[in-house]
Amino acid sequence: MKIYLLSAVLSSAVSAIFCAVLIPLLKRWKAGQNILVYVKEHEGKSGTPTMGGIAFVLATLFVSSLFIAPDRTTVLCLLIGIAYMTIGLLDDIIKKRRKENLGLKPLQKLFFQTGVALFSAIYCLRADLTVLHLPFSSKSIDIGAWIIPLVVFVFLGTVNAVNLTDGLDGLAAGVSVPFFLVLGILIALTGEFSLAVLSFCLVGSLLGYLLFNVSPAKVFMGDTGSLSLGGFASSIAVFSGNLLYLPVLGICFVFSVISVVMQVIYYKATHGKRVFLMAPLHHHFQEKGHSETRIAYAYFLVTLVIGTICVAALLK
Repeated sequence: MKIYLLSAVLSSAVSAIFCAVLIPLLKRWKAGQNILVYVKEHEGKSGTPTMGGIAFVLATLFVSSLFIAPDRTTVLCLLIGIAYMTIGLLDDIIKKRRKENLGLKPLQKLFFQTGVALFSAIYCLRADLTVLHLPFSSKSIDIGAWIIPLVVFVFLGTVNAVNLTDGLDGLAAGVSVPFFLVLGILIALTGEFSLAVLSFCLVGSLLGYLLFNVSPAKVFMGDTGSLSLGGFASSIAVFSGNLLYLPVLGICFVFSVISVVMQVIYYKATHGKRVFLMAPLHHHFQEKGHSETRIAYAYFLVTLVIGTICVAALLK
């Protein structure tokens, strides 16, 4: 337990230092966020440095290397996080050069994301990581080769769900803190030390980053950060056998996806009518007059409560 706590504390400090160093560099490079014109509440955020995800990813890589033996599965988790960060970084760089909120084309993103997901799925099969722990119980099931399509679906869904949730100051990072905290506890209870430490490193790194990302944010994570978080969440959950916990612990991420899908389908079916004032769901709450801080706190609390229930059920 001391190692887990130490890794989180050290990651938090390193991440905060990296953010403090990175923000002036991003400003000098003029790596400001291009704000979507239809989100009127965000007009004042235009030009806020983005790509801040680099700080917490590097902090996680650095601190985890101090505590974790380089076993194959954990190293692969780190590489997957870096791979998705690279996709996001490329997207953010293109946005900067074009000075608009459109980077990689959707098909390009899908191609790169699917490639990483498919590689991860094949690794699961070859490494016999096909056993899934059932949420709220001590039972498990082995799905064999079905792990391949399931893992690809989970990776694509999770990565893009986190990306959709990254729309308010402190929201995606704030939800990810209890997510990785509970995931780390669940993994630690099964005795998988390395993946648990990696989860706690992410908790600490995100806390350090949140010092600069809570409202009013001094830096945004960009796709650089959101895609990497999705990659870390997917790989750690999948490789530890906790894949089925993803939609449970990540219920707020699921809300983002469902709200967008519902909005698009209803809008097309009714020729312009909407279910929500704006999608994803957090923008609907914002349009209803709730502050970014209140929304981020509510999402954090929902994730923490559900996570606590998951842990309590496993300890029975």
